Amino acid sequence: MTACGVPNIPYMRKCFFLLFLTISVITTATAQHTQVVKGKVTDKESGISLVGVTVAMIDTEPSTGTVTDENGYYELKDIPVGKHTIQLSFIGYNNITVPGVLVTSAKEVVLDFKMEESATKMDEVVIKVRREHINEMALVSAKTFDVQETERYAGSRADPARMASNFAGVLGADDSRNDIIIRGNSPQGVLWRLEDVDIPNPNHFAVSGTSGGPVTMLNNKIISNSDFFTGAFPSEYGNSIAGVFDLKFRNGNKDRYEMTAQLGFLGTELAAEGPISRKGNSSFIFTYRYSTLKLFEGLNIKIGTSSVPTYQDASFKLNFPMGKKANLSFFGMGGLSHIDLIVSNINEQPEELYGESDRDQYFTSNAGVVGSSLSYIINSSSYTKLTVAQSTSTVKADHDKVFRSPSYMVDSLKDILGYNFTTNATTAHWYINKKFTVRHTVKAGILNNYYNMNFVDSSRQYPPTLQTWQHRLNYQGGTDLIQAYVQYKYRPSDALTMTIGLHGQYLTHNGSKALEPRAALRWRANDKNVFSLGYGLHSQLQPLYQYYAVLPANPTTAMHNYNVDFTRSHHSVAGYEHIFSRTVRLRSEVYYQYLFNVPIETRAGSSFSGLNQGASFSRLFPDTLVNKGTGYNYGFELTLEKTFSKGYYILLTGSVFDSKAKGNDGVYRNTDYNGRYAANILGGYELKLGKNSTLLTGAKLTVAGGRLYSPPDVPASNTLGDYVVIDSLRNVLQFKDYFRMDLKLGVRINAKKLTHEIALDLVNLFNTKNILSQTYNHDLAAQGAYPFTTQYQLGFLPLFYYRVDFGFGKK
Repeated sequence: MTACGVPNIPYMRKCFFLLFLTISVITTATAQHTQVVKGKVTDKESGISLVGVTVAMIDTEPSTGTVTDENGYYELKDIPVGKHTIQLSFIGYNNITVPGVLVTSAKEVVLDFKMEESATKMDEVVIKVRREHINEMALVSAKTFDVQETERYAGSRADPARMASNFAGVLGADDSRNDIIIRGNSPQGVLWRLEDVDIPNPNHFAVSGTSGGPVTMLNNKIISNSDFFTGAFPSEYGNSIAGVFDLKFRNGNKDRYEMTAQLGFLGTELAAEGPISRKGNSSFIFTYRYSTLKLFEGLNIKIGTSSVPTYQDASFKLNFPMGKKANLSFFGMGGLSHIDLIVSNINEQPEELYGESDRDQYFTSNAGVVGSSLSYIINSSSYTKLTVAQSTSTVKADHDKVFRSPSYMVDSLKDILGYNFTTNATTAHWYINKKFTVRHTVKAGILNNYYNMNFVDSSRQYPPTLQTWQHRLNYQGGTDLIQAYVQYKYRPSDALTMTIGLHGQYLTHNGSKALEPRAALRWRANDKNVFSLGYGLHSQLQPLYQYYAVLPANPTTAMHNYNVDFTRSHHSVAGYEHIFSRTVRLRSEVYYQYLFNVPIETRAGSSFSGLNQGASFSRLFPDTLVNKGTGYNYGFELTLEKTFSKGYYILLTGSVFDSKAKGNDGVYRNTDYNGRYAANILGGYELKLGKNSTLLTGAKLTVAGGRLYSPPDVPASNTLGDYVVIDSLRNVLQFKDYFRMDLKLGVRINAKKLTHEIALDLVNLFNTKNILSQTYNHDLAAQGAYPFTTQYQLGFLPLFYYRVDFGFGKK
């Protein structure tokens, strides 16, 4: 199945008219609106609340400041709406400065901070630290995911994965999916984690064995700032060879009820948060979203296609502080998605089609996770946390082959494919963190994922004349992935930090095991220059369904890839950072990754490599595999960033890289993801319109190497009825380079108790025809024509949304 993306709807003129009408009627208020900024400050390594921390909004006139109370809470009142810079200082701790804090009239701003104690004892520490990452053990290839960036960056569609494609080393040149391709690795190698537990693919219309999809289930209205790793990550993360997205949900406002309603092209949303008990500081937050296109269809609004994607998702978090030492929380996220791609009701060959042209497809994917976390401060230097969760993922589809007459009329239908993959996972993660002294910290934990699976897959799609069903999967059972880790951080001074760690994992059903050392170093040579080094040995299991697949001629008990081992990787990184000013910095990293133990086919001369799967709408059933393949990725990354200040921001990222894999034929070939280069230029400007309103603008330019592809074997393709590559020429061809320009225009209006935001995101502004793939076309083959067609990516797509925020109760 190809992208179940959304079509271009001709509502462009109405969107522009509404946007600029809104701007034209804005009136300047007589008094500027203000809001509360509040939060909690804790020690970064021990978790204890810090009392007496000075918190100040340094760019207001006059500057506003306060100190944290006996529980570590602070509250700044009467902060004018707009963007501001907040600064924290405390004797014996490194200062924190955070620019670009958005303050609106409708919602209070809740900012929690973790301060790091200085390794050098002195009366006052003046080192200024900008929050780079949340995990205290992360020293290289780490970036904090700022929730505001998902809406600030043009073309990001409020999607964390698409926003991450703006980072150096991350390739985002597929409009149909939000796959995260890191340093030439398959997106299959990315680990998704939520509230300290591993979760299934958090995307609608996801296919088993992938980590991406067309539409995210994640709602940025509940996500807190989170960590994103692109290599050599700390030892608490396992079962990944590419990268980690470590997501956190924020707590709801503990003092005041606040709500959001949003109507947008990609979804109609509601969000609510507020106190459960003000006395106990407990809170809730909840979000829900439903497909706007499906709502339009229900209202009989024509949207240009009968294949309307249906999806909905929800997220929540309940937080219950239990005195000064303990905290209990409950969290959850889930989504349902379905689409019917029907071509049998089409009587003419269409120029563009979502899905394959020779079959009706009925596709459903559902996923979700619910869990609970209990954290407890043991003493002033130690805390522990236990998280348990239950997740589920179901992917099912049915395909009917459409046979047509020479006049393109439907002759008959034949059911050719049916599968239902369900995976339930029970996960528990416990860890303890001990701060022995300012210089020495240790964190150790155990993570267990028990997977219970029910896989069924039968096909008779190739060749089209095949009548007998081929049963490729029929399995019910379970397996357990057990992981343990320990990591140690040493800070001999404020300028130098070192970490070492060890991660181990064991897969019970076939005995696969791995022991992985990790190490990193970060040295701040002076106020302007920072150097870093990192190394990690990483391992990852294969897509679960592949362990239990069978060859069509074999019984269901003859699982030919049951004993395949982990794919493994050595990853080394060196980095340099130059700080020009508080808001401008240059980052660079060079890396080398050697992959080994990679599954390849035992078939002589096969160029297949397990490194080339994980970024499509199809499942892969390889022949018998053996862990004898290798591969490598190396490259250079550069980031020049001017964070938001003085009304604008600029971000330039670029990477050049090489990605190769070797199959059973002994030849190193381009991987599917070896685009060789990628670059992004982003910028935005915000113009004050009176005292309480702001014009929002943003632009993004992306260029990247074209997708690799293999020349087809025409006779073999016609015989099978599908695209068959010339195996010895895998990935020797490349489509033209990818180019896309996005533009965002909007306005934010702060009324007395409401904040309105209306915006238009113009994706692919110049309607560039970027090539997605080549596919086999059965109808062309039946006419004796060349049977391959070129599929293009998304054309020009204007995405509109209107959002209103409001709150009530204590302020």
